[in-house]
Amino acid sequence: MQCKQFKKCGACRFQLDEYERQLAYKQNALNNLLSPFGKVNNIIPMENPFNYRNKVQSAFYFDRKRNKTVSGVYQSNSKSITPIDFCALDDKKADEIILNIRKLADDFKLKPYDIRNKTGFLRHILIRKGFKTGEFMVVIVSATPVFPARNNFVKALLSKHPEITTIVHNINPSETNLMLGEQSKTLYGKGYIEDILCGCRFRISPASFYQVNPVQTEILYNTAIEYAELTGKEAVFDAYCGTGTIGIIASKKSKQVLGVELNEKAVKDAISNAKQNNIDNIYFIEADATELINDLAKQKEHFDVVFLDPPRAGASKEFLSSLLKLKPKKIVYVSCNPKTLARDLKTLTKAYRVNKIQGVDMFPFTEHVECVVNMSKE
Repeated sequence: MQCKQFKKCGACRFQLDEYERQLAYKQNALNNLLSPFGKVNNIIPMENPFNYRNKVQSAFYFDRKRNKTVSGVYQSNSKSITPIDFCALDDKKADEIILNIRKLADDFKLKPYDIRNKTGFLRHILIRKGFKTGEFMVVIVSATPVFPARNNFVKALLSKHPEITTIVHNINPSETNLMLGEQSKTLYGKGYIEDILCGCRFRISPASFYQVNPVQTEILYNTAIEYAELTGKEAVFDAYCGTGTIGIIASKKSKQVLGVELNEKAVKDAISNAKQNNIDNIYFIEADATELINDLAKQKEHFDVVFLDPPRAGASKEFLSSLLKLKPKKIVYVSCNPKTLARDLKTLTKAYRVNKIQGVDMFPFTEHVECVVNMSKE
């Protein structure tokens, strides 16, 4: 893969390396970090490590020299935008849609937002794709709520891309690093798309968390379910449950699942996803996972399996301490950061034995790798 913007963009650390070399580097990193806890299996590679991203976003600025709108990505640790037409990791159709939006922005005189002068309209475009459903969502992020020639713009975009199933206008007037603002208005379609993952259907809204590599996500989640060794009799606790993906998939092989998530919108999505899949043995609670586990431990509640899928920062010391008090039979830890995983395993292995460690290459050409760890009580 050769990308002209490699040095400026900085997103693909392994841009110039063969895929096998990338995997060897990641495997070595996992071995160094995790082999003290047990045997580390060979990383599960991606069969086709290109164009896997089902979530593509682009920033905009106006190039005065060329008198045209330019789109691209922010350079690493910078507010400067690197112009990009196509990325080898992005869904191809998503990149095509962004290019056409860029041209339409000039046609309709929708000026990109100038962060210095605080003038202009267009800030970002977010494209999300349902990998198995083929549905496309376009989110137009602007600095102001006034969308000039809105109806004609939408009509022109749909004429070029009839595959788009919904268009959302998001308003973000803030100067934070967050791409999306609090206010959104659906301009076309339902305001969300759906996708199928591990046989379950999930709703994806503009701000929903949903893994960007659906092919490897199925492998990751199926590995986690396999490691839980569910028989249909287990009580399962899904910590950091987000929109309920792992818990909903696990519910088909469990007696009962309880998911906890602090984000209110994610909990609403999780409840909606469970209803959509006609699942009645899963329950979601909006709460801090540490506090809830403490309460459950005091009440002597019993769980056979705990799924743990924390953010990159890993689990807090307080959470791990509470988890040890809950004393589940098994813990399945899904990690997106091997460094914090290794840190957390030092605490968990005081009471649990590591049986299996499996890496999954979720993000080819980057340095990131995900892991699933199976643990049981000593």
